[in-house]
Amino acid sequence: MQKQIFESEIGESYTLATLDNGLKIYICEKPSYTSAYAIFGTKYGSIDTRFSKNGGEAVSVPECIAHFLEHKLFESEDGDAFTKYAETGAMANAFTSFDRTCYLFSCSDRFYENLNILLDFVQSPYFTKETVEKEQGIIGQEIRMYDDSPSFKVLFNMLSQMYINHAVKIDIAGTVESIAEINSDLLYKCYETFYNPANMYICIAGNVDTKEVLSIIESSIKPCERVEIDRVGFDEPDSVLSNYVEQSFPVLTPIFCYGYKQKIKTPYRRLKSKVCVELLLEIICGEASPLYKRLVDEGLINDEFEFEYFTGRDYASVIFSGESSDPKRVAEEISKEIAKIRENGFDKRLFSAVKCALYGDAVRSFNSVEAIALSFTECAISDYDLFEKIRLLKTVSYADVLKRIDVFDDDLSVLSVISPLNGDKK
Repeated sequence: MQKQIFESEIGESYTLATLDNGLKIYICEKPSYTSAYAIFGTKYGSIDTRFSKNGGEAVSVPECIAHFLEHKLFESEDGDAFTKYAETGAMANAFTSFDRTCYLFSCSDRFYENLNILLDFVQSPYFTKETVEKEQGIIGQEIRMYDDSPSFKVLFNMLSQMYINHAVKIDIAGTVESIAEINSDLLYKCYETFYNPANMYICIAGNVDTKEVLSIIESSIKPCERVEIDRVGFDEPDSVLSNYVEQSFPVLTPIFCYGYKQKIKTPYRRLKSKVCVELLLEIICGEASPLYKRLVDEGLINDEFEFEYFTGRDYASVIFSGESSDPKRVAEEISKEIAKIRENGFDKRLFSAVKCALYGDAVRSFNSVEAIALSFTECAISDYDLFEKIRLLKTVSYADVLKRIDVFDDDLSVLSVISPLNGDKK
């Protein structure tokens, strides 16, 4: 086992241990806290649909398998993990995204007992024809539920026009047709590929003892051969299918997603790029920006308005979303503001204020064991230090942020609108 200790200027520290099998373990001790949070994750999400294992022949699988596996792993021959957590009083959950699957729990006591439950069920797959068929029905209902969700459809309608080949445009849960293709053999194939310690990580924050945590994990990880995974890319072009898509739903006020697709140069965005784009977004239309105030004063947006830098392996885009009586006008105003900044720059006082605000948010995040554990997952996926963002927020310059204006290209923009059905509009 290799161990590194990282310290920061804000008085926080953490340990990164790497086992001989490649498993990475992140631990942040918070001895004065009464709770703890743990995540056992794998670098496996819905976009991992084409891959080869140990140099073998590339295979293609349904895009919904990662999410299906997440559901199935809680079950075992002797019951399910949720029942065990109910007995210890822990709160347990899991999630699948485009590039990762995470199993987690939080608790105020019996942490090591809960950790053993987590380590056991994630490493104990149990799939049969009968249980797979049962889960197909459950997830089929979940898919139909999301198909009826305007907030879900407005996003994926946008992604479907923004991305041509990349699997990020496909619902993480898949479709009723794609889940019908799943069987136990496919589940085991994907599990044995992606649930290998070399592709996994454990993230823990709270009132725990690092030495005891590492001892439990090292003795509980089942021996297996290290797997080398080659993920096949999507050959995504630098274009979009359409700049506008609209669908009607029974809503009172139109909702929208307005996104800018970014041309991809490297598989993952560097953290400095992410930080600079976050700062730029706050400057463009954060709550302290002139544009935000103008849009609110004119009644074009409300407190549902938000934005994000949406990034992962081989994809990146900036997305603005919310409710508006005139989504096209909102998109036009955002585009105008971006053009203005491209030509004239932005207010340096606003830049300093936004930097200070985001720095404060980053420091305050260390008061939450959940936020720390989730941040560790980003470190594991993108291979950076937990304290790097804090350092960057102190050192990035005006010029660093301004040059990120190139992520906005009107030719690569897509506006997705969910409009009221006839007679539903206010």
